[in-house]
Amino acid sequence: MNVTTPEWVKDAIFYQIFPDRFARSARASTVLHLEPWDAPPTFHGFKGGDLFGIVERLDYLQDLGVTAIYLNPVFQSTANHRYHTFDYFRVDPLLGGDEGLNALLEAAHARDMRVILDGVFNHASRGFFQFNHLLENGPASPYREWFVVHDFPLHAYDEHRPPNYEAWWNLHALPKFNHHNPQVREFLWHVGEYWTRQGIDGWRLDVPGEITVPGFWEEFRRRVKSINPDAYLVGEIWHHADEWLRGDRFDAVMNYPLTRACLGFFVGERMDTHLVEGVGYAPVPLLDAPGFAHEVDHLLARYPPDIILVQFNLLDSHDTARFLTIARGDTTALKLAWLFLVICPGTPCIYYGDEIGLEGGRDPDCRRAFPWGRPESWNQDIREWFQRAIALRKHYPALRRGAYRTLYAHGNVYVCARYDEHNVVIAAFNVGTSTARVTLDIGELPLAPATALQDLWEDRVMPLAGTGPLHLEVPPRGVRLLGGEMRLRAREGR
Repeated sequence: MNVTTPEWVKDAIFYQIFPDRFARSARASTVLHLEPWDAPPTFHGFKGGDLFGIVERLDYLQDLGVTAIYLNPVFQSTANHRYHTFDYFRVDPLLGGDEGLNALLEAAHARDMRVILDGVFNHASRGFFQFNHLLENGPASPYREWFVVHDFPLHAYDEHRPPNYEAWWNLHALPKFNHHNPQVREFLWHVGEYWTRQGIDGWRLDVPGEITVPGFWEEFRRRVKSINPDAYLVGEIWHHADEWLRGDRFDAVMNYPLTRACLGFFVGERMDTHLVEGVGYAPVPLLDAPGFAHEVDHLLARYPPDIILVQFNLLDSHDTARFLTIARGDTTALKLAWLFLVICPGTPCIYYGDEIGLEGGRDPDCRRAFPWGRPESWNQDIREWFQRAIALRKHYPALRRGAYRTLYAHGNVYVCARYDEHNVVIAAFNVGTSTARVTLDIGELPLAPATALQDLWEDRVMPLAGTGPLHLEVPPRGVRLLGGEMRLRAREGR
């Protein structure tokens, strides 16, 4: 199997932005009817965040260490989340229109930052032209075969009866495309081509498993990659994704199984289980270190190495409660989990606001506005931790492309290593409430005999006697992070 993925993704730090809630620009309209920025979010209200607002905050993102942005949908829509697409070839005027996206792409690319868009190709909206045509003209509409209609007239707005057409999750507002229609497929493939030509750097693809017509995603990949071979294609698959990651559809998927493992280990008994019920990664079992090691090792062995290095690793998203809220405000759990995400193979992503301790329960609460006007509410300790971890990943290529190995997993302590021909990073996580004393046999790592390991989280050096045992004390609810030079004896690990 020949699998190739974009090299730039292996070095990327992603930041997911829900456009309506991130930043309202100085040029945003002051006459629109908008929710107060700091008021609790609602299902239907708009707060007025726009793409120009993101441009104005690129300094902030770059200072944090972000190198790539994933935007929730930006095309014209009547929904604040914009998964109800109205026009696939026009950026929503409330977000600044096409001008806003062009400005963001230009400003981001000037900083060597990438931008990927959310593609919603399973379903449209009641306002989508072809569906609206069907509403107006019934069975006489030339677009009748664009959707699967059971009978006429359509009762698209009668919430007392189920929709009499195929709709995503049987929601009236989300009519599902008839992907068996070649005109529909060509239309959607053209959308992918059009925005790739406009300069976007890839696509996050919404509910791709709902599109079951053979060859649809293979052709989508072929067309997008023919325009930009470095375009990143990541699918929203919540479970194991073997059939999607063979090199002919996606480069990666949203790694929710890893999210689930992080919740089970780093949050554990502190978890608010009500916030993970009914979510795609549920149920979330409590994990000790051996259980966590099993889950991680299984995930890292499941796909080809080039796929593993670009997996979209995340702790939360617009579809889940925030990690910190699930952890009942336990900031240590969030910090340890983020550090692990930075060390683990794959591409780490921050959901906007996590880095300052923004909380949020189920949708729509997980989509709160970023509190730019209340910097006193920011948890600077979390932000500095995120920033420091990102800097570490950028400094050590082994954390981006190196081999990975579990060194120790017992009780509450999990220890892993990333290494390449030049460096090793060893991370020891203790989720328990008392100091853990660990002895590691690092002889299996190709360390140079006289290597001294630098404590990367504290300013001290740990000399090693050859490649013998390494004795560590790991603080309660804490981490020891060590780095040193390597002399490679053999290529080992994944």
